[in-house]
Amino acid sequence: MHTTTRGALRVSGILVALAAATSGCGPDAPADGASGRSSGRPSAKSPSSSPAKQGLGDILVGGKAVTGSQPSGLAKVPYRRTYTDGALYAPVTGYRSMAFGASGLERVYDDVLGAGASGAAQGDVATTIEPAVQKAAFDALGDRRGAAVALDAESGKLLALVSTPSYDPAMFSGRSAKDAQAWKSVLGDSRSPMLNRALRQADAPGATFSVVVAAAALEQGLYTTVDDATVSPLAYVLPLSTTRVTGASSACVNASIRVALRLSCANVFTKLAAELGQDRLRSVAEKFGFDDDRLDVPLRVAESSYPQAGTSAPAAALTGMGAGDVRATVLQMARVAAAVANDGRLVPPRLVERVTTADGTARKPEAGSGSPVQAVSRGTAQALRAALGAADRRGGSPAAGATRRPRGSSVTRRRPADGVSPWPSVWKVCPPRQARTRTAAGVRRPGWRRRSSPAPVVEPADSPARAGRPT
Repeated sequence: MHTTTRGALRVSGILVALAAATSGCGPDAPADGASGRSSGRPSAKSPSSSPAKQGLGDILVGGKAVTGSQPSGLAKVPYRRTYTDGALYAPVTGYRSMAFGASGLERVYDDVLGAGASGAAQGDVATTIEPAVQKAAFDALGDRRGAAVALDAESGKLLALVSTPSYDPAMFSGRSAKDAQAWKSVLGDSRSPMLNRALRQADAPGATFSVVVAAAALEQGLYTTVDDATVSPLAYVLPLSTTRVTGASSACVNASIRVALRLSCANVFTKLAAELGQDRLRSVAEKFGFDDDRLDVPLRVAESSYPQAGTSAPAAALTGMGAGDVRATVLQMARVAAAVANDGRLVPPRLVERVTTADGTARKPEAGSGSPVQAVSRGTAQALRAALGAADRRGGSPAAGATRRPRGSSVTRRRPADGVSPWPSVWKVCPPRQARTRTAAGVRRPGWRRRSSPAPVVEPADSPARAGRPT
């Protein structure tokens, strides 16, 4: 699996590409927004004659514990948490500290993972994370500010949840002066290693939002197929404004949705957003999961949002290229890709596979937020998947087969190098080449730019028209 994933990461730089830290990010808070969801009904019991395990319960990845515990020598808090590959799995496990509390799954499942009155472990929590996928994404991002999410489009299982730079929760799991110094150091790090960027950081999604706009144009009957000409000038003037948005190349003139997706034609998608109107575009965005402030996996996820009523006409049009007041997490854009990959069906994401109590009772956790919904019709999803797949084969953008496994797609995001792009980050959506797809992914990393996809130009309408990157 590790080799397969690494091979996938190399395809057009897809799973490795992503943006730097977002602007306007405040200092870290140790709390991770965990929702406190408890496990559900018992589903099976596996009797065991072995003695009860002493210490803390464990968090499992790929069937193996990535946590442990050792005696602390203190009656009040008898065990100290230990971690295996702590930085790799910190966005999943969170931390458990004798002095500073708990976060992540450690906090959500404290009643299971904490030691009982007798000192025996009360249970274990098995996650959906696949070690090879997690490691490949973590290695690809390195120590740069970024995030990666991979999920199974059919089941909603999270296969990877990476945030970088990360931290090792073992550094402050005790209560010594050394632990206190490590805690202070992590909190004071300007790179915010304790921020879970995959779930808790929402920013302008840039070019990836064009998939939502294209879906809305088809669902709302604005266009019948992805090959209909959109009658779009190269330099589109925003409504009630003197500002124009210029496409990436002359091929964006009257480009079809298929071509516009391939070339990231901002002129086309701002025009489509204006023609759809804010209400119709928002209604489709919400079906994909935007404006949901209750999503948890069971870690709480920051809300991805589309502007509400009252936004000016020019600002509403700019949302077509993922600018303006649109905000999305990496998980959210991976969910958009997953719905396209899954014939339009959007499944709630989940991080926990099962909870096993000390008596051997295995329980599936309660379902994640909400129920599966049909975000768009099967026909729309298949048309978009074909269009994005064609973009990959033609070497354009946004597109690529991000995995060789069945059911695969991806999302990418980067920080623009020129510093004058109208949004803080530029993203790309990459569904799979195969007709059947499985894994959807979202990643972000700084410093990556596709030469074939220049940034759109946003400028006053009385300026000379230019295509491509601003100069």
